[in-house]
This record gives sequence, structure tokens and C-alpha cells, in this order.
Amino acid sequence: MTAAKTPAELFDLTGKVALVTGGSRGLGREMVLGFAHAGADVVIASRKLDNCKALAEEVEALGVRALPVAAHVGRWEECDALVEQAYSHFGKLDILVNNAGMSPLAPSSAETSEDLFDKVIGVNFKGPFRLASLIGQRMFDGDGGSIINVSSSGALFPTPRFGPYAGAKAGLNALTSVFAREFAPKVRVNTLSAGPFLTDIAKHWPDESQRTWKNAAGRPGSPEEVVSTALYLASPASSYTTGALIRVDGGLH
Repeated sequence: MTAAKTPAELFDLTGKVALVTGGSRGLGREMVLGFAHAGADVVIASRKLDNCKALAEEVEALGVRALPVAAHVGRWEECDALVEQAYSHFGKLDILVNNAGMSPLAPSSAETSEDLFDKVIGVNFKGPFRLASLIGQRMFDGDGGSIINVSSSGALFPTPRFGPYAGAKAGLNALTSVFAREFAPKVRVNTLSAGPFLTDIAKHWPDESQRTWKNAAGRPGSPEEVVSTALYLASPASSYTTGALIRVDGGLH
């Protein structure tokens, strides 16, 4: 129960440990820094160790601990190794953010190669399934925790040539419901459905799309605008929120 806590206490992550995949850049980077500012120690995982190490230095300058880990979440054995490294180093995980993703555009559905299909499904669906399975069970056997699956508006508003990506993210949304029930009541599992944000991928957008968007906000989001929702889902502030999908997309329509 959290009724007696102040707002500051509800969002306090002091003593917690968070693992963020795809954590070295984009939305993952902002979530890592947001959690660190709230007092959490952080495991920063992505394919490029140097990027993880650079961000880990920034995190530690804030007075908390950071563990940089190179991991390709589309590979089952690397997911297993990531989990073992995190628990060996910190002894626990309280928060898992399945943020790593990839959304390459295929020439057409017919021209989508098997290799591309497998990579998209691996990073966006297989990896989150494996990590949530392993970590969720450990959380359930321990003191509980929070899992945040970072999905995409692509699952809610699918478009041609993004079939594998849209399907993978829709599957990820389904996993939220699966794990919210499987690990209840000790582990909360929610979807953060992200819309257009001005991350690295936006550099390839047309200039107009970097200024305006077909949503109620009329614009794409700044990466730091994802932090408040992520912090809500990670913290005791969302103690009665599980199995939910929260859209952070400026009101796409």
C-alpha cells in the first residue's frame, strides 16, 4: 500500500536496481538517466560496450552505481549471460525495461528476407520474452519488481512494409498480459507504447516529420518526455497498475 507516502517517496528508486536494454542511446539512455536521478543503480545493456561504458560514467557521476554490459538480446544465450552478470554484480534486479528494438524498412513484404524477419522478431519479441521469463521468475521468487515492455505505436497503427516489426510489437503487448498474470501479484508488468520521438532514427525522417506529426500534440516527442511515464511504471507510484498499455505518442490518430 502506498497511500501514506508523499509524491517524492512514491517516485523514489533509492536502493533499487534497474536493467535497461538498448540503454546506451535514444529512449533507453533517457530512462537510464531518469532512474539514476531517482536513486537507482542501473545495468546498461546494448550491443556496443563502449557506448554503455560512456553512459555508465555519467550515471556514476550522479552518485549511483552502473554496470555496462554488451548484449545482443536477439540471441538467447546472450540474454542468459546478461541476467547472470546483472545478478552476480548487484545481487538482485527490481526493474526490467525491455527497450531494445529495431525497425528496418523492407522494400516490400514479399521482398522481406528470412534473415531480416528473424532479426526483427529476435530483438523485438524473442529477447524480451526470454529476459522477462528469467527475471520475472526471480522477482516473483524474491521481493517482487516491475517489468516495462517498451512497445510501439506501430503495433496499434500498423503500416505496409513494417509487418514483422508491427507483429513483433503486437506480440510484445500480448506478453505484457501473459506475464502480468503469471507473476502476479508480486511483479507488475506493463507496456509503454512509444510513438514518434526525436531519437537517432529521426535523422532519417523527412524534415517536415521532424517538426510536425499527425497526432493531437502536433509534433514528435523529445526523448526526455518518455521519462515520467517510465519512472511512474518503475516506481511504487504505479502500485495498482499492471497489465496496462500506456500510450506515450502525443495522441496519435
